Order: sequence, then C-alpha cells, then structure tokens
Amino acid sequence: MPVFMDVHKVPFNEANLKELCASPTDEFGVRHVNLLYNMSAKICFCLLEAPDIDAVEKHHAKVNIKCEWITEVSLAQPFQGSV
Repeated sequence: MPVFMDVHKVPFNEANLKELCASPTDEFGVRHVNLLYNMSAKICFCLLEAPDIDAVEKHHAKVNIKCEWITEVSLAQPFQGSV
C-alpha cells in the first residue's frame, strides 16, 4: 500500500491525535501510520497508508481539514527511539 505524508493545521487536541493513530482503516482505505505535530505552532504532519492521494483528500475532507500539501513517500526504517 502506498504511503503519503501531508501537512495541515492541528484541528484537535493531543489526546485526539494519539487516538487517531490507533484508529482502524477508514472507508476510503486510509490508515494512520503516525502523526507528528507541534501544538504550539498548530501544525500536524500525517503519515498515512492509502490507495492514492484522492483517498487522503477524502479522509481529511470528511472532518473539514484542508491539507497544505500531500506527497507520496517511502519509509526507510521505523523509528526505534523513545520520545
């Protein structure tokens, strides 16, 4: 499955963002791989598995989020450190 990264304003609180990472694949075939965010800057980077960019756009549009950009990416290696 292709992997995409997008960026947009943070519309939720930190607990909601963490909950999204554990949510199942949605009706568009989109699954959260990880979310990176900066609450003070109000910015979120989503790392998503999805069939295509259109699915990523529909996934965000469902909750009225407009992405600044979306790009397909490759994963080199999972992060193994602690935060």
